[in-house]
Amino acid sequence: MPSEPPASPVPAASAVPPAGGRRSAALPRLLAAAAAGLLLLAGCADDPTTVSSAGYIEGDGSVTTYPVAERQPAPEVSGETLDGEPLDLADYRGQVVVVNFWASWCPPCRAETPALEEVYTENRDRGLAFVGIDFKDTRTAAQAFVRNYGVSYPSLYDQPGLIAQSFHGTVPPAAIPSTLVIDREGRIAARVIGSTTYTGLTELVEPVLAEGEPDGAPADGSAEPSPAGDGTASAPAPDATGLGEPNGPRLDTSAPTAIPEQTAYAEGAP
Repeated sequence: MPSEPPASPVPAASAVPPAGGRRSAALPRLLAAAAAGLLLLAGCADDPTTVSSAGYIEGDGSVTTYPVAERQPAPEVSGETLDGEPLDLADYRGQVVVVNFWASWCPPCRAETPALEEVYTENRDRGLAFVGIDFKDTRTAAQAFVRNYGVSYPSLYDQPGLIAQSFHGTVPPAAIPSTLVIDREGRIAARVIGSTTYTGLTELVEPVLAEGEPDGAPADGSAEPSPAGDGTASAPAPDATGLGEPNGPRLDTSAPTAIPEQTAYAEGAP
């Protein structure tokens, strides 16, 4: 009886995974790398110690201006500056105020800061004030940012984000950077969601500075102080007819003219 042929040996399992297995293992790593790249491109973060875009709303640079009749009051906010000094936005009433939301961990904020400082220094003698709101930052990092970029205006320290939340009806709380222009009556006159430029901000600030001052008179309609600074009011212009009284205005000298107290503004403080 013929013997059966010996059974063929079973080949050992290959130690090299199939091509499909290699692709499956590499895919999660590729996705993770792509996600990390997107986070870096976003530029800003909620966590001041990392570059992460969680909760961050990237502004599109949109600009909105509000006619005088449609302006809404800015929220009443106050707090502590990066230097530990008290600051109340209401103390700036009578000045045009630029409010800028920023953070040291935000690259677009770094890019726009020199333009903000330039607009401020060029116009502060005209009654323009700047107040920064440092959003979800560390005090040490924010102070270093201010020193490195030569920022001379004050910033409220808003690590919890509560001050930014007060503006939620106008500015998304996580939209960093954003900028508001507030008129002399404390109303929001313009808004930028995203970074701004020297030219763009100047075009927003100029018309608000000019409001109420067609002849250089104070916007509140008060009497203009005399050039001598002696606290007396300037005399009214002569009657156009040249006849004086009774056709011209009569100046009542029975009582001293009250001059509204001027709010002094020192650089870096209200």
